[in-house]
Amino acid sequence: MNHIIITGGAGFIGSNLIKTLFNTRSGIRITCIDNFDPFYSADIKQLNIRDFKSNPDFHFIYSDIATTTPIELNELIEEPVNVIAHIAARAGVRPSIQDPLSYQQSNVIGTQNLLEFARQRGVKQFVFASSSSVYGLNDHLPWKEDEQLLPISPYAMTKQAGEMLGHVYSRLFGIRFLALRLFTVYGPGQRPDLAIHKFIKAILKGEPVTMYGDGSTSRDYTYVDDVVHGIINAMNYDSTSFEIINIGNNHTVSLKELVIAIEEVCSKKAMIEQLPEQQGDLQKTFADISKAKKLLGYNPGMQLKDGLKKFYDWFLQNQEILMNA
Repeated sequence: MNHIIITGGAGFIGSNLIKTLFNTRSGIRITCIDNFDPFYSADIKQLNIRDFKSNPDFHFIYSDIATTTPIELNELIEEPVNVIAHIAARAGVRPSIQDPLSYQQSNVIGTQNLLEFARQRGVKQFVFASSSSVYGLNDHLPWKEDEQLLPISPYAMTKQAGEMLGHVYSRLFGIRFLALRLFTVYGPGQRPDLAIHKFIKAILKGEPVTMYGDGSTSRDYTYVDDVVHGIINAMNYDSTSFEIINIGNNHTVSLKELVIAIEEVCSKKAMIEQLPEQQGDLQKTFADISKAKKLLGYNPGMQLKDGLKKFYDWFLQNQEILMNA
């Protein structure tokens, strides 16, 4: 892997991926493509890439993959490309219900543009960040990759579409495509719209924590470093031409349990504001990760309490930016 393109590299998962690659690999060049989507503050994204900017092997392209054509990408990126890690997406289940067309443009057309660029440039390895939300209403838990998909949000549908676009390009053009279905990623750099970030910020501000439903919904929380190692192993995978693989923790935590764990980390009780369940939200996510273990040597090791402590420490270190973002 000499030259790697990482889309969404100023975001949560993308920036952690870049950090790990630079810390563990030598002789690589990373091109980061990001448009600083206003879904959340650009100050946080600037914080995410602050330590890379002076690295001569880091190249940043400010561009929106949804509106940048493959021809324009060819002009922006001249040197050969070994791997594309496509992490960028318009995120969020609930906002996608309000604005489905923008999600279609960003997540489907954007993926199409990148795949077409890969075809034109002869890029043979393409890793796609999909989502556990594609399983939707399927209640056959834990979810295996060959389960029926019953998505219930436009966001989830766009992720399913991205997987199938990859299948087409793999079959027709010989691009090795790995779709990684990520399960509720958390850790330093986490987006401010996600529960752990929102809850800790609210507790530190002395504001109520919003709990949708009765707190019984549960998620398979997966620490970002574990996810990044799964992505890197997928970038090196060379056995088959197309795979869909769960990247989760194989353990579920209820919303009530999460709040209690966060209270312990913060050493402060949360004020709970209970609201009705939200349209598009899933009752439970739970990953079967046997395929990831077999194909990628994936073995998540972070315990929730330890991962929450790492996030909390990161938040405190950067609270001047994060509290006002």
